[in-house]
Amino acid sequence: MKQLTTDLCVIGAGSGGLSVAAGAVQMGARVILIEAGEMGGDCLNAGCVPSKSLIAAAHHAHAMTTGAAFGIRPAQPDVDFAAIRDHIAQVIAGIAPIDSQERFESLGVTVLREPARFASPTEVECGEFRITARRFVIATGSRPLVPPITGLDQVPYLTNETIFALEARPDHLLILGGGPIGMEIAQAHRRLGPQVTVVEAQKALGREDPEIAGIAIDALRLDGVIIREGAEVIGAAADGGTVSLTLKGGEVIHGSHLLVAVGRKVSVENLRLDLAQIQHDKRGVIVGPNLRSVSNRRVYAVGDAAGGPQFTHVAGAHAGIVIRQALFALPARFATHAIPRVTYTDPELAHVGLTEAEARAAHGAKVEVIRQEFARNDRAQTARTTTGMLKLIVHRGRPVGVSIVGPHAGELIGLWTLAISARVRLSAIAGMIAPYPTLGEISKRAAGAYFSPRLFANPWVGRVVRAVQRLIP
Repeated sequence: MKQLTTDLCVIGAGSGGLSVAAGAVQMGARVILIEAGEMGGDCLNAGCVPSKSLIAAAHHAHAMTTGAAFGIRPAQPDVDFAAIRDHIAQVIAGIAPIDSQERFESLGVTVLREPARFASPTEVECGEFRITARRFVIATGSRPLVPPITGLDQVPYLTNETIFALEARPDHLLILGGGPIGMEIAQAHRRLGPQVTVVEAQKALGREDPEIAGIAIDALRLDGVIIREGAEVIGAAADGGTVSLTLKGGEVIHGSHLLVAVGRKVSVENLRLDLAQIQHDKRGVIVGPNLRSVSNRRVYAVGDAAGGPQFTHVAGAHAGIVIRQALFALPARFATHAIPRVTYTDPELAHVGLTEAEARAAHGAKVEVIRQEFARNDRAQTARTTTGMLKLIVHRGRPVGVSIVGPHAGELIGLWTLAISARVRLSAIAGMIAPYPTLGEISKRAAGAYFSPRLFANPWVGRVVRAVQRLIP
């Protein structure tokens, strides 16, 4: 085999791996990047980018049917699924050059397009090459998890890796899993015409604050999405053009297509981690807060492979932690207290920090909860997007958690992510000037609502004001 030597060998060209490789090579390190699949990873090719492109198409279709309140006569959209597929492909193609092999080679990265396997604690094999590196970064991401349901292996099911390539409209899409991926795709498809049924063994959007999640779930049901919660699937079958799911208890649900969206499985099993003395489990590489392998100090893991929250923005943040250590030998730890997440339903659902239940478990009676409804926001009123609220969790004058369900919640959560990360006091947010009319005013109003009872219900405030009026000419 041909021998290569480098400072940094990155395995995986998704968000985390690309960020590590680009940052390291531009700071003077020798970098080898290995990717057997598509450059850009799941987010570009089968995740964030295609799903949000589909949601954008669904938004346009939905707008055609909901204009009556604005004086616009509703019209039934003529939906062309083949054209939607082309739209998604064009969006991916527009972003792909940023993540392309050509771009990274132009930066000075050596890119190898074969599977990687560890040969020893200090070596990786890739095609005809054996690579020795000072540091390795495992950034292999994850893939759809397929549950062990009887008969499912005989059913032509879809995953997020295949559903965006559909050329014909499904008649009735069954979705196994009521998490963010399942709920986003469910609403988008319903707005594009198909019947949609979501089957969830527990609670839909079960990770979120129940009060906030309930508003989003109700909105999907109003759109016509059938959501079956507490429905455990024990069998699957296909007969011609029909897919069937059998529930515990014997009920059978029929559809034309099946999407499996029950979670993700970390992709590390083919790396031969044991040969490299890298401890791992089903969640990925076992790392410390610095993202370094607990058993092989040459190795780091980022993104899904590090066993933490499975978000593209987390993988990007991980990259900075690794670069700080691997290139500059500086200490760095990944903080997990202010990681935002967004579910791109309509209304959107966003969260950062602690939920109400988590905050009460951590801080007890010292927690205060403030709710601010979008119905009190003038910009939301102008667009008739008044469904939803901002739920602010406060401990000793500082925000410790925020959940938002409403228009552009994913954009609004940024301010609160900064506030929680930097330990900003609510007085700073209450005192800022927000432009009018904007959705962003809801954050200022929520912060101000924390102080209102302290000012208006305090008898001493009134006494001071009256004394000043009497004494000051």
